[in-house]
Amino acid sequence: MLSVVVLLLAGCAQAPKRPPREVLTPTPPVALETATNEVPAYAQMEVGVVVFDSAVQGRLSEELGEWLYTEITRKETQYLPYLVRNTLVESNQWGPVRVLPESDPSMDLLVFGTVLRSDGEVLELEMKAIDSTGTEWLNKRYMEVASTDDYPDTTRFTPGRRFDANNFVDPMQDIYDQIANDLVVVRDSLSAQRLQEIHQIAELVYANDLAPESFADTLGRDAGGTLIITGQLAANDPMLGRVEEIRRRHYLFIDTVDEYYRALFDEMQPAYVLWRRYALEQVETESRLRVFNADDYADSNSYLSLIQRYDRYKWSKIYEQEFTELASGFNNEIAPAILELNQQVHGLSGTMDSQYRQWRGILREMFRLETGLQSPN
Repeated sequence: MLSVVVLLLAGCAQAPKRPPREVLTPTPPVALETATNEVPAYAQMEVGVVVFDSAVQGRLSEELGEWLYTEITRKETQYLPYLVRNTLVESNQWGPVRVLPESDPSMDLLVFGTVLRSDGEVLELEMKAIDSTGTEWLNKRYMEVASTDDYPDTTRFTPGRRFDANNFVDPMQDIYDQIANDLVVVRDSLSAQRLQEIHQIAELVYANDLAPESFADTLGRDAGGTLIITGQLAANDPMLGRVEEIRRRHYLFIDTVDEYYRALFDEMQPAYVLWRRYALEQVETESRLRVFNADDYADSNSYLSLIQRYDRYKWSKIYEQEFTELASGFNNEIAPAILELNQQVHGLSGTMDSQYRQWRGILREMFRLETGLQSPN
């Protein structure tokens, strides 16, 4: 009897089984939904694509070295958002679209991503999008599979044959087109009034970020936790005018931040594409080795096999040199992110994340000085 009770208790103590993980299929070929006519002003949303997170395990870390592989995955989280950003811009469906180091309270819509798998052959992303009210537009996983045919010979660049960025189509472009199309579907399902509310709430969210003690009564939450307007200031209220002025200055800065990520993207693209091709070839080699037969080396294909292995080794070393130089050039994100603003605001330093936070702090203090508010202790 005692043993039966023990078994029953043990059974009760077992953790519940997790549901099986969704099995993804590759994103089918998709055409980007582009706007042929001018999108109404209420639908032209300010969009921020936040630098991605990464959950990728280092399958190639032993081959390339832990430091180099870590640098690759870190730069990848800054590179891929710019592909999403470029696709949204190309669709002509939105207002300004920028890549940002972190969540920004001034945006109408924020897009987040996590890299779940990236090995040259397969790219798997988990994407989310949330508007200024806290309403989720997107929560979906995307996957695409590449083949060597997706990487033309021009991706194997040499000093005499440089990478042709203008004619290169990313092998995973269908993912980014599908993300853009999914966002348009959600936006087009909302009324003009709702989209205008999203704009208004974004303005009040930013105002609360500048001075919560002055604007706390303007926003509340409904029963579902969504932000709603609970108190509207007059359109000619001088406080709102100052908020809008500070917001314009903020946009100038994050335009500069976006330019930084564009420069990083342009600098990184040749080496990153080469890495993805090399990584894909490694995946294909491993797949062939699983069905390897020693007798294969007895036929005339053995010489070809050796040549292919040497070729992969050679290109891995070229990639390693290219990416090491790239990583060193952008190590710690030391490229300045100030441009014209550097002539007006001094003292910003550190990584892009750090400079972004410093700038937001400066704008808060400017707003308090202009409005006569006391700084919080």
